[in-house]
Amino acid sequence: MDNTEREMAWQGQPFKPWQRQLRARLLKLMGRLPQERGPLNVEETEREETETYVRRKLVFTSEPHADVPVHLLVPRGAARRRPAMICLQGHSPGMHISIGVAKNDNEKELIAGDRDIAVQAVRSGFVALALEQRCFGERGETLQQQRAEHPCQDAVMHSLLLGRTVIGERTWDIMRAIDLLQTLPEVDPRRIGCMGNSGGGTATFFAACLERRIKVAVVSCYFCTFAHSVMRIYHCADNYIPGILKVAEMGELAGLIAPRRLLIVAGRQDSIFPFEGVEKAFATAKEIFGAAGRPDNIKLVVGEGGHRFYAEPSWPIIKRWLRVR
Repeated sequence: MDNTEREMAWQGQPFKPWQRQLRARLLKLMGRLPQERGPLNVEETEREETETYVRRKLVFTSEPHADVPVHLLVPRGAARRRPAMICLQGHSPGMHISIGVAKNDNEKELIAGDRDIAVQAVRSGFVALALEQRCFGERGETLQQQRAEHPCQDAVMHSLLLGRTVIGERTWDIMRAIDLLQTLPEVDPRRIGCMGNSGGGTATFFAACLERRIKVAVVSCYFCTFAHSVMRIYHCADNYIPGILKVAEMGELAGLIAPRRLLIVAGRQDSIFPFEGVEKAFATAKEIFGAAGRPDNIKLVVGEGGHRFYAEPSWPIIKRWLRVR
């Protein structure tokens, strides 16, 4: 790794040509994304009304043979168009954690780590879309005769055989979720954000690198140099993009989000994304945002604990950036 030259390393070159070239390289490494956007085929399967919001469970078609379950949470009395937030869990039992539903004591502990992000979003005035990521929860592998212990492993191997990556496939699902949000009368299509913790932070980060309709990306407990984290510490296979370190480090990839807004959330005691690597990647990204003319559009929020979301210091920034009254 130390002896590998990064072809698109940031060295203070003109920002826009560098960003354009890096985005094209990343897109190629992430694998073949679908070339056409087919019909969404939206179907409602559940509906629930609470005192503060209405929850609709929907299923939409991302691409042929890939149907995506989501929970859509809309504040009650939402007469005006509101900003929307796509909410992503990481390696967890599924998207029901995002809406604060626990099926056992372990899931209650997960939610206690501020992981009920869709409920947080709708209570903050957003339309929230909790999305089931590929190979988690309801989209877990069921057809294989023998299955890996980790739910993402089989999906990663399948995607590689098909010339794709799970990160690329999850990015496509997020892009299609934005297509869905932009059809909803409750949503302001110019104010769409994406947020996630751990593996949800991974998907948020790479989706924001490619999808410019994401105006605010909230990346929790993922953003860290590859050198300090996935090259030194065991991670599940869905964290890897073949050949990425020959092109750019994490802080440089963050430059693909500039001049849009990026909020990094980190735990000082996070054992799998060490804070030293977070600070190093953030310093690089901050310099690039400065070169893009928007040094204040990237911020770092630090919690004193471990691998979890930190809601209290994060939401005021998110709400300000997406102009929530």
